[in-house]
Amino acid sequence: MAPLKRVAASTLATAALVLVLTAAAIAAGVRGFGLTVAGAISLYFVVWWTLLFAVLPFGVRSQAEAGAVLAGSDPGAPAAPRLNETAIWTTVVSGVVFVAAAAALPLAGL
Repeated sequence: MAPLKRVAASTLATAALVLVLTAAAIAAGVRGFGLTVAGAISLYFVVWWTLLFAVLPFGVRSQAEAGAVLAGSDPGAPAAPRLNETAIWTTVVSGVVFVAAAAALPLAGL
């Protein structure tokens, strides 16, 4: 996991990786499954946004669990949210789910 942490340490590197993985998934949807570019972008956006909220709590410890509650903050607030890592994992999982959904669309007659 050292490469992931190295990329996640830089916001610019994280954004570049997310954009490359997103473009690859959308291209796979357009070329491999016959989606229009607008349709692929729309479907990918919905999948990514939905999975963001599924992936967001993974590995996050609250301030109360970490034993360091900042004055004036909620004890349930994350001690270290690691949002760059979350964005990368969300993009990876979204790519897989998006390709599976794009493959299932012809089977549904859509």
